[in-house]
Amino acid sequence: MTDKSKIEDNDNLTILGIYEPDNKTKQELPLFLESVSAGFPSPADDYLEGKLDLNEHLVRNPTATFFVRVTGDSMEGAGMYSGDILVVDRSLDPKDGNVIIAVIDGELTVKRLSNKNGVISLVPENPNYKPLKITEEMSFTVWGVVTNVIHSLL
Repeated sequence: MTDKSKIEDNDNLTILGIYEPDNKTKQELPLFLESVSAGFPSPADDYLEGKLDLNEHLVRNPTATFFVRVTGDSMEGAGMYSGDILVVDRSLDPKDGNVIIAVIDGELTVKRLSNKNGVISLVPENPNYKPLKITEEMSFTVWGVVTNVIHSLL
């Protein structure tokens, strides 16, 4: 975790911590061949396909991947809610439309990258917040591209 366990940006989104993936532990869970039906249940063991390691599906490049936990509501329209864990890959080149972790004047934020006609903006996914146009006066760095969101349904 970083020295700053709570880093806030200016639009009600806080990154609570930054974590590296632990690839030494291997937790393989059962993977079922069939999708889950909302109708009449069937014996699940009949469809057992094998084991599933979530690292294989969520972490493309382990040496360049980290996790952040966020709080706030500026990215709810993108399916990111307070308490969610974001999987971030620093090896990916950020492209227009990607959700990124950025550092602006020393503060971390998560937003959708917009690069239209050479004008870079960071766009929230909540109509209560305005896009932030990146100017030459700002210190701006892309830390990584968000590849997955993990959130609890409880």
